[in-house]
Amino acid sequence: MVVPPWYELPPSGYGGIELICAALIDALCARGHDVTMFGAGRRTGTAARFVSTLPEPQYERLGEAMPDALHAARVTELLADSQFDVVHDHSLSGPLTAGHRSAPTVVTVHGPADGELGDYYVALGEHIHPVAISDSQRRQRPEIRWAATIHNAIDPAQFVPAHRSQGPVLWLARFSPDKGPDLAIEACRKADLPLVLAGKCNELSEQRYLDAVIRPLLGDDVTLIVNGDRATTNRMLTEARCLIMPIRWHEPFGMVMIEAMASGTPVVALRRGSVPEIVRHGTTGWICDEQAELPEALHRVSELDPDECVAHARSAFGAARMARRYERVYRQAITYARRPRRGVRRPTALAPTRILSTVGERRGVLG
Repeated sequence: MVVPPWYELPPSGYGGIELICAALIDALCARGHDVTMFGAGRRTGTAARFVSTLPEPQYERLGEAMPDALHAARVTELLADSQFDVVHDHSLSGPLTAGHRSAPTVVTVHGPADGELGDYYVALGEHIHPVAISDSQRRQRPEIRWAATIHNAIDPAQFVPAHRSQGPVLWLARFSPDKGPDLAIEACRKADLPLVLAGKCNELSEQRYLDAVIRPLLGDDVTLIVNGDRATTNRMLTEARCLIMPIRWHEPFGMVMIEAMASGTPVVALRRGSVPEIVRHGTTGWICDEQAELPEALHRVSELDPDECVAHARSAFGAARMARRYERVYRQAITYARRPRRGVRRPTALAPTRILSTVGERRGVLG
């Protein structure tokens, strides 16, 4: 499992990809697989054997090219001296070396596929087995050789289903116009409801947007929380009347929606991207076609049953289900790698009687 170099697993604060990877690793280990994780830092809170490529997480340089490239180069070097059945790569640069690996590479596409990122995965062609995180994302780029669509998931045990229906509305995301924090403020003011505006603000573009656009809109009815840790985030999810998702873009997934539902908190969102795949309209939330519908929907969340939210999150977006679905992709990738193509048999490290194997002990750190 190759994870990005920005945060340790599981993340102590922001880190959607890292939260997914941690849940997947532990679910795979619980199912009897041996998993080695390549990442940055000195520790892991997962059940995987840990191999560090960088001594410290690189979150302060998030968005820069070099930390990811260096991480990928060191992973490539380490993989050359090891034998694995399959590599699951969540990093950006790592898949560039997939064609030179002895084991097949499964890649989860965590970002939007309709721009240059999609071009990138198209160009990598048969060297990778790309997995979409929603049907909406997949439709944006049908020419990618998708291996499957597998929704992201969580470990439900990490969330306390103790919804408080009289709490404030919660907006929880990174500070970006795509996420619509200004729309959240407007909708809550029209509904005469208090709002907690909580988000990631590490990158320069996020800081500029927060200072130039959002801070001038703040008032006594809005509580601003910047870069809250995981404990704070989970508490806010539980205490919220509902989560508001007034997004302006085709969100490939939106982890915060399943985190909210796992906490018993319904979702009010605009019909964009993956929202209709995640939220059950009229059961776990309200999906609005227009911004003008948001204020009324915020008042109607009292009609929804928190227990339905929890049940939906656990049944549709639990980590065990995600792990089972990835197992099928791993087996397909291994089978495909063993087939002779163009007269050349592609090497693979598959052990005949095993699905996933690794070397070394768990929780070790490469010096």
